[in-house]
Amino acid sequence: MADVRLTGVEKAYGDIRILHGIDLEIRDGEFMVFVGPSGCGKSTLLRSIAGLEEITGGELTIGGRVVNDVPPSARGIAMVFQSYALYPHMNLFDNMAFGLKLAKVPKAEIETAVRNAAKILHIEHLLDRKPKDLSGGQRQRVAIGRAIVRKPEVFLFDEPLSNLDAALRVRMRYEFAKLHEDLKTTMIYVTHDQVEAMTLADRIVVLSAGKVEQVGSPLELYEHPRNLFVAGFIGSPKMNFIEGELVAIEAGHVDVKLSGGNVVLQARVDGSAAQVGDKVTLGVRPEHIRTEGQGNQLQSTVAFVESLGGTTFAYCPYPGVEEALTCQFEGRNGADRLRSGQALNLHLPAEALYVFDADGKALRRLAAPELSA
Repeated sequence: MADVRLTGVEKAYGDIRILHGIDLEIRDGEFMVFVGPSGCGKSTLLRSIAGLEEITGGELTIGGRVVNDVPPSARGIAMVFQSYALYPHMNLFDNMAFGLKLAKVPKAEIETAVRNAAKILHIEHLLDRKPKDLSGGQRQRVAIGRAIVRKPEVFLFDEPLSNLDAALRVRMRYEFAKLHEDLKTTMIYVTHDQVEAMTLADRIVVLSAGKVEQVGSPLELYEHPRNLFVAGFIGSPKMNFIEGELVAIEAGHVDVKLSGGNVVLQARVDGSAAQVGDKVTLGVRPEHIRTEGQGNQLQSTVAFVESLGGTTFAYCPYPGVEEALTCQFEGRNGADRLRSGQALNLHLPAEALYVFDADGKALRRLAAPELSA
């Protein structure tokens, strides 16, 4: 096992900068996930750690050893790609053993390594089959097994589940979590799917335009986003945003006048760094919106109801908001109580609200314990 440290890491293609001075520490044995929108640089960052992309600035160390100029094969890493890249003419045993055979590892060691990896991945009964006889999930296990037999210090995964159907992705998330628990090896995982990130990661790195926006545990990013970008990216459905203006700043709370009218809402945040008259963005997560409560109310009309069985989503337009507010209600009765065209009072608890300044930086929340679970 090994830690991975990036200090001022940059990547550029000519005058086009892709990575902008990345500073990051990935701890020994940690499961770290890189997330961000398409084009944010997460795969480039992973490939730079692997040595498949040459960094143009900064320092990269693996296990305390500077590897800027070390070829991929000598970095102690193993990478699993989105594509399985299995040899179709070889059975699974030979696919998993191929790299060891090239390295002239003794036959007995190869046999032990392949069968141990197959046991971990629950594919020992498939070793005589060819890739064409396997499901997508089984092929992905073979690709992972090919990495395991090398006994790397660091595993790198580049969107390994994106080719699988939804049900299989859920199953494979469990398999990855179990794999990390069994091997206790440093793992770095790239995905655009925040559900994968939230369920797998010890810590998440949120990237945007080649820069690190925030690093933290899944719950930390969800409850305490550092800025508007992270708040809007982490969470499904995403956070609702309403433009406004600060009209009062008191100890423990601020008052925000919404741009869509004369409604003023109170938010429990530390406004000591703000001033009355500042333009702000108010944020609230769909699951924190209520239909009952004192104060902090908006009036809207339900535009559309989406029932998912145990959860109901109501989409409610509000003046000055480009997208309708998404409201999430638990329980089977939500769909029965709500219908399109229905007038609805929305209560936004003061302790559930987020406030972001004109630069998108979050004011520190003073959240109530019941909303931080």
